Amino acid sequence: MDLRETVGSRPLVMAGAGVIVRNEFGNLLLQLRADTKDWGLPGGALELGESLEDTARRELFEETGLHAERFSFLRMCSGPEFYAKYPNGDEVYNVISVYEAYDVSGEFTMLDGESLDLRYFPLDDLPELNHITQKMLSGLLIP
Repeated sequence: MDLRETVGSRPLVMAGAGVIVRNEFGNLLLQLRADTKDWGLPGGALELGESLEDTARRELFEETGLHAERFSFLRMCSGPEFYAKYPNGDEVYNVISVYEAYDVSGEFTMLDGESLDLRYFPLDDLPELNHITQKMLSGLLIP
């Protein structure tokens, strides 16, 4: 937020993490985002002094109330297809580290106001995903 006060909504390069969580049936956890009203993975921006895995851990908890015992790095995503313009006008070129969370526990709690809903979906019956999540999962969990 401090950076946005200085640069306004001009495009920024933003490092962050996205988190894949699957339940015991292999269903994928998705969040209905409050800002864009679309479905995506839990995740968010790197904060000063954090590792990308720390970001994944923090964002998973803040957005879902869940804890993971461990994370496995899956891929790094970047490029023009990870550009986003948010409803408030902010523009971002994302560099996203995708992790899968394991040994997940806790109860759904939407702590940060960024989620309208949290739900597990079978991989063969996913809702329409936001374009960034679609690209992150392409070749990993969905064709």
